Amino acid sequence: MTVSLPLVVVLGGITWITIKFLGVRVWVVVVIALFGFWLSHTVLAPVIESGTRSGVDVVNRSLSHLDE
Repeated sequence: MTVSLPLVVVLGGITWITIKFLGVRVWVVVVIALFGFWLSHTVLAPVIESGTRSGVDVVNRSLSHLDE
């Protein structure tokens, strides 16, 4: 069985858990998110995107072995 979740849903869940259970303040999460938006407009954006895609590919390949 294959379950497909958008990355934003997974990251939102991790953010909620971090705020709720680890006690991270909301303003810290907002600052980190704004830093991410700032990074997306720099020369590092292609590197971050390719790294994210590579990580997702690794996870997908490792999970595809479970279906066999």
